[in-house]
Amino acid sequence: MRTMTRSIPIALTLVLALSACGSSEDTAANAEPTPAPTTASTSAPATTTASPTGEPAPEVPQTLDFTARTIDGDAFTGASLAGKPTVFWFWAAWCPTCRGEADSVAAVQQENADRVNVVGVAGLGSGDDAMRRFAQDTGIEGFPQLADDAGEVWQRFEVVSQQYYVLLDSTGKVVHKGSLSETDLRERVAELT
Repeated sequence: MRTMTRSIPIALTLVLALSACGSSEDTAANAEPTPAPTTASTSAPATTTASPTGEPAPEVPQTLDFTARTIDGDAFTGASLAGKPTVFWFWAAWCPTCRGEADSVAAVQQENADRVNVVGVAGLGSGDDAMRRFAQDTGIEGFPQLADDAGEVWQRFEVVSQQYYVLLDSTGKVVHKGSLSETDLRERVAELT
């Protein structure tokens, strides 16, 4: 009975992985955008602090009031993203579609680094070593990559599959959730304010 109890979550993870990542078709191009949540928590300020220069720091919306760790083991705070639009890219180290998207995500980050935060969020049982290898192999080490095998950041943004984007405007309001083609990603990032 104990083996069967352990097998159910493993089977569910495998089904999710195969259904979301096994296709070579560009499902992102046909995906309909998911409307932003309408709860007040998506843009309500959580904290305001002074910056090291004495000037007031931007208000930290509740969406960015979290902590995590990077794939290199460093501490990361969502509050560090406050005041600029942010793109969260959810990926898994074992996902071939995510591997294929990595170049375009890195290019979008480089082209918009002065005005938009881009953060990768790895998870779904990737494992620390595989996350670091994926980042090295795909060239996405130039921007933060969060290690989230426990799924805390994924749950915060209600993400259930990899190759998924959550876009926030500069106030921390969710303006898009879902898959995006490379063209759609570039267009949506260009529209972020």
